[in-house]
Amino acid sequence: QVQLVESGGGLVQPGGSLRLSCAASGSIFSRDVMGWYRQAPGKQRDLVALITYDSNTNYADSVKGRFTISRDNAKSTVYLQMNSLKPEDTAIYYCNLIRPSGTVYWGQGTQVTVSS
Repeated sequence: QVQLVESGGGLVQPGGSLRLSCAASGSIFSRDVMGWYRQAPGKQRDLVALITYDSNTNYADSVKGRFTISRDNAKSTVYLQMNSLKPEDTAIYYCNLIRPSGTVYWGQGTQVTVSS
């Protein structure tokens, strides 16, 4: 079993920055992929960024050049540095872990609101 706990969300003005963290507890393996997704009100949950154990990354087009995903395997933690935030980035941000078997674990989510 894996438990994921996100932190770092909040209210920020347009153009500002936030750093989200996701701490994983339980059994983490070298083939697990970790990622961030987001869900705005009335919309589906969409991929923001993914990172493999050896730090290969993939980003949604809407966040490329503004967001950076990273992970600290020793701490079983994944981060999402978000810069140049826009109102359309407002959403609940969820961390997840994907096993090679296809099993997916989700965190409880953290709210990010970009507003003046």
